[in-house]
Amino acid sequence: MSADRDNAYLVGLVRELCSLPRETEWLEFKGNNSNPHEIGEYISALANSAALNGKASGYLVWGIENETHEIIGTTFSPSVKKKGNEPLETWLLASLAPRIHFRFFEFVLEELPVVLLEISRAFRHPVRFRSQAFIRVGEVKKPLKEAPERERELWRILDQTPFEDLQAAERASDEEVLKLLDYPSYFDLLEQPLPANRDGILGALRDDQLIVSSDAGGWCITNLGAILFARRLSDFAQLKRKATRVVQYRDESRMEALREQEGVRGYASGFEGLVGYINDLLPANEVIGQALRESVPMFPPLAVRELVANALIHQDFFVKGAGPMIEIFADRIEITNPGEPLVSTERFVDTPPKSRNDVLASLMRRLRICEERGSGIDKVVFQVELFQLPAPIFEAPEGFTRTVLFAHKPLTEMDKEDRVRACYLHACLKYVMRDYLTNSSLRERFGIEAHNRSTVSRLIREAVESKAICPYDAAAAPKLMKYIPWWAVEPKEGR
Repeated sequence: MSADRDNAYLVGLVRELCSLPRETEWLEFKGNNSNPHEIGEYISALANSAALNGKASGYLVWGIENETHEIIGTTFSPSVKKKGNEPLETWLLASLAPRIHFRFFEFVLEELPVVLLEISRAFRHPVRFRSQAFIRVGEVKKPLKEAPERERELWRILDQTPFEDLQAAERASDEEVLKLLDYPSYFDLLEQPLPANRDGILGALRDDQLIVSSDAGGWCITNLGAILFARRLSDFAQLKRKATRVVQYRDESRMEALREQEGVRGYASGFEGLVGYINDLLPANEVIGQALRESVPMFPPLAVRELVANALIHQDFFVKGAGPMIEIFADRIEITNPGEPLVSTERFVDTPPKSRNDVLASLMRRLRICEERGSGIDKVVFQVELFQLPAPIFEAPEGFTRTVLFAHKPLTEMDKEDRVRACYLHACLKYVMRDYLTNSSLRERFGIEAHNRSTVSRLIREAVESKAICPYDAAAAPKLMKYIPWWAVEPKEGR
């Protein structure tokens, strides 16, 4: 559902709806009925029925006679209608769960006032109004629980429909598709020449499911096409809150922000610009070489790139009102995306790749923005060790996934949690490389001289006592001891 609807589009849409022989399960005509509770029930019913019938939107139209579909006009004005002291739209939104997108349009058709309510289809869960879900059976609205067969079918559809296949805009003309999508970036990233004509461009976009043919004529732009290649994400009402936010703070707290920037373009077409912007904000260290002073990034650029790509690709797009966020502090960078991780944060290094957005991940791989081999976090940990930084934190605050990269800190300033985490991730990285954590490998990881091997032995002992790592062979001689992550011990059970 596009954010912008000009008068010509609205007039054409209503005329098309009126040309249908009868009301459908995703379309209802009204005269002047403006009862807030009934409108709320219709939003639920039409959203659920649109999903059940494979439609991007449901529609409720005031000012159209139900039987003849003649334009009769309406006295209903949603912009001035209230429920108690609340504006109608605000009250309706608060009464719906989950909070889907809907929008009222007031305009004139044949010199008569008409109101169109455009309602996004249900996704993930049936839409409920005041805790009750509704559905349309033919032209009749009823509680969903009274139609058990449709309820089962609706759940089946909602469970099987991925985010990428849903429609971000419908009935777009050829010109509108090329205006809304940054198609030159699509061909540049695929390293393909730009087709010589419009049909060639649209055909390529269609082949990759960025657009699909609309039953009503024109094209539907899929969420896949919009989220990756929108010229402006704000053109798509359901996706504008998915723009990436970058916030830089003055110090280690969130008390004072120096600057904040919200992404404008789609993830693929804007990725290099986003990563470049982040790296420009990150602090650097001055290092004096043999002859010249050079600036070295405080954080590994490859690690930052991998984590930003992961946040974009593995987020839960069905979490409303939240998108990826990169927060830059004086001593760390935090990268957060909506959605709980699909695997335990302790197993990010070794677990085979999983994605809740398979089609998006596959296309991002073809665009060379990410990999699907599951090696992204391995690279992050490797780069952190190469820069001899404190180990990153992978955590899952309620409903979100967050990675924290820390600036350089001497070993003497690391607390026990920092030290144990570093030992554990080093053991994980070694294990996936078919190797083991040893005193020697950990000395190299921390940049400790060989004569201080006793310091490293204490670090290993801390990690073993914390049950983060285990001896590979407890009977081996002290100088030959090797260590593995806790989960690599047979049988593979959690701690």
